[in-house]
Amino acid sequence: MTGTFSYNKFEKLKSRKQIELLFAKGKSISAFPVKVFYLPVENTPMHPVQVGVGVSARNFKKAVDRNTIKRRMREAYRLHKLPLHEHLVAQQKSVAVFILWIDKQMPTTAALQDLMPAVIEKLIKQLG
Repeated sequence: MTGTFSYNKFEKLKSRKQIELLFAKGKSISAFPVKVFYLPVENTPMHPVQVGVGVSARNFKKAVDRNTIKRRMREAYRLHKLPLHEHLVAQQKSVAVFILWIDKQMPTTAALQDLMPAVIEKLIKQLG
């Protein structure tokens, strides 16, 4: 990995087919206020993890609020992703992950920074 704390385009989950497959056949972990969907991927892309983030428009009517939450979640993931990457590289696995904010209140950056390591640890345990 070139930049340890980078979050470049190869790490972003953008394929509509892969996202639909993830929600249809993937498994989920609930760590309130975040729900994580994951699906092991057969073909190994350039990076072992591809991640997408989302927020419900039902809970947050304003796009500004949804975008703020997504930006904060991506930043928290970017800073705490290293254990997940190391685990998957050691296991020679690849996974697609989608992180969904399910709470109705706007999170603070500090709260997300505290929450993300626990979410990643839970995901590592589920992946084995």
